[in-house]
Amino acid sequence: MPSSFDYAIVRVVPRVERGELINAGVIVSCPTLDYLAAKVALDAARLHALSPSSDAAEIEAALAVIPLIAASDPRGGPIAALPRGERFHWLVAPRSAIIQTSPVHTGLCEQPGDALAQLFERLVLPPR
Repeated sequence: MPSSFDYAIVRVVPRVERGELINAGVIVSCPTLDYLAAKVALDAARLHALSPSSDAAEIEAALAVIPLIAASDPRGGPIAALPRGERFHWLVAPRSAIIQTSPVHTGLCEQPGDALAQLFERLVLPPR
């Protein structure tokens, strides 16, 4: 039986004033299956094309914390200790920083892990 899930795209906006962005990850929450996970990857070449002065290593380090928070991993800091729903809302809260998320979207899935993988491939990875 399909379950509803929510997801947001993680975006890198290297120059906020320009509004140009790179999709760099996906966060998926499926409360009925007690699921929250995120997958991230930064295309450093695309980042460099948009903003040659951006520090890809620094941005990758900041992105790497997102899956840790989603997984409730202590390496994600104090936010990772929050209940699943609060972690999701914190992760997708609007920001005006370099790392932002899209509005939250919904879908139906059998397995939220499969939905995460499909969304990541479709929305983040370069086309094959």
